[in-house]
Amino acid sequence: MKLYYSPGACSLSPHIALLEAGLPYELVKVDIRAKKLENGEDYLKLNPKGQVPALGLDSGEIVTEGPVIVQMIADQASSKALAPAHGSSERYKLLEWLNFLTSEVHKSFGPMFAPALNDEAKAFFRDRVMGKLKYIDSQFAGRDYLMGKQFTVADGYLFTMLTWGERMKFDLSAMPNLAAYKARVEARPQVQEALKKEGLAQAK
Repeated sequence: MKLYYSPGACSLSPHIALLEAGLPYELVKVDIRAKKLENGEDYLKLNPKGQVPALGLDSGEIVTEGPVIVQMIADQASSKALAPAHGSSERYKLLEWLNFLTSEVHKSFGPMFAPALNDEAKAFFRDRVMGKLKYIDSQFAGRDYLMGKQFTVADGYLFTMLTWGERMKFDLSAMPNLAAYKARVEARPQVQEALKKEGLAQAK
């Protein structure tokens, strides 16, 4: 498999999932602004959406959208328990988290990366994200991870966005559960490996 990624972007989530799953993969770096691969090829010919992540399967098929990609990865390594079994109530809870993260948190982060947006508009989205994070913080009572004691692909996704918040100087001091959670996920060997492979400052 090939993971098309941009360092520190939402493609970090499936990168973590691949390492946690222990699946073989190749990293292919994408210049998101130029829509080019490192070898100069046009990324849009491969993925007309022009975004990362994209997962190239051995069959030649390209799969896009992070929440779908991470479930596909989890299902290929079911023994790792990165996602509950299909049809179980726990699987639907995982889907609930993935959908909340992508529609409520991820999409609210997006505008803050837009150079054309003024500071007032960015402050609006910052407050919106902080509200969502406060909700998530409240859900961690008695839990190590989003689904309880077991790390799942949803955790890689949330962690990725928490690294964005760290870069943007988000103050999580009023959210001790979430701050402890970020440190717990970051300490995982596979997460450290993903950070190092992408050349990110958080890697230790």
